[in-house]
Amino acid sequence: MVLDVAKDLPIIDLDLYRTQPHDSLAVLTECTKAAEALITYGALVLHDSRVSEDDNTTFLDLIEDYFAQPEEQLKKDERPELSYQVGVTLENTEKPKCAVDEPCLRVIERLAPSERPLDIHGHHPDPKCRFFWKMSEKPPYETEFPGLNAPNVVPEDPSLKERWTPTMQKWGTSMKSAVAELTEMVAIGLGLQADTFRKAGQYGPHLLAPTASDLVKYGKMDTILAGFHTDLNFLTIHGRSRYPGLNIWARNSGSRIPVKIPPGNNLLVQAGKQLEYITGGLIRAGFHEVVVNEQTLATIERRKRELPDRPLIRISSTFFWHLSSDEVLAPIPSLEARARSLRDEYLKAGMDDEIAADYTPIKVGHQVQNELKHIALMA
Repeated sequence: MVLDVAKDLPIIDLDLYRTQPHDSLAVLTECTKAAEALITYGALVLHDSRVSEDDNTTFLDLIEDYFAQPEEQLKKDERPELSYQVGVTLENTEKPKCAVDEPCLRVIERLAPSERPLDIHGHHPDPKCRFFWKMSEKPPYETEFPGLNAPNVVPEDPSLKERWTPTMQKWGTSMKSAVAELTEMVAIGLGLQADTFRKAGQYGPHLLAPTASDLVKYGKMDTILAGFHTDLNFLTIHGRSRYPGLNIWARNSGSRIPVKIPPGNNLLVQAGKQLEYITGGLIRAGFHEVVVNEQTLATIERRKRELPDRPLIRISSTFFWHLSSDEVLAPIPSLEARARSLRDEYLKAGMDDEIAADYTPIKVGHQVQNELKHIALMA
């Protein structure tokens, strides 16, 4: 049945999974809850006591300091020849795919005007910057996609260089460990072997991928920092940002949900396109945007008063978990059947697209390349 969607995302207890037998009723119930959360919301909150807020703070400080550098210094870390898949992407480069994507525009049309994202029809690139730091394991075979598996870029500035790699690795490892174990919970909750997704992503080009938005330049009410979009990877995991402004949409629920990650050892997880593909659309990639709202403005004023020497830059503490580039991406038959049944229910309720999505088998690396062309990061 089509579920009523609350405004608070379910909280999934990873500690329970890590400390209790995987065949216990408590763990199986929590795994089912994780899978159902992604089917219903495309997102969940993940509790992991290993995740340190101090590590997130250290990471946010480092990335603020990095993006406070002059543009000519930042440009040294650009790698457009590698489709920006390592190093920095400067503002006004990445375009929200939805601006030119018909299925995405139809999703917006089905929303009530009060629940729609801020206008994305202008086709303007996002005013955010990004840094990609690879957190991948080198495959023991020749990959067909070396550009998606390129070496990392380390900033030249001595004050950044010394703390860069240890900070990036520490925070990136925390998020990678959490999301990798969540893939096992979701697999169990979907009735699959626990390692189904984790094995398929063992050699994925995982990325610690903070974004940065200059709130001196772009800190006006209703500025779109990241236009309405879904993520191309398998699962995206976020630590807490210092500035509010992230909105998500539960699967065709018609409701915009402002994200609040509860205090404590919690992370936000969103479904990406690779998870949608492999489940045949049973789990849909979650739509989201980042905008300047009243809460963002209040936080800007508070930080000006309390920390006048810190840069006014909104950093997203983001990690993209990918399937391995050389894996073939295709729907799992048992999940595809469930997806068709659920879609029929949504269609009867007028809450799904009349045109079915195409999940033709494709190598993950080609899927990534196709998505990068849509968002103007690859020629």
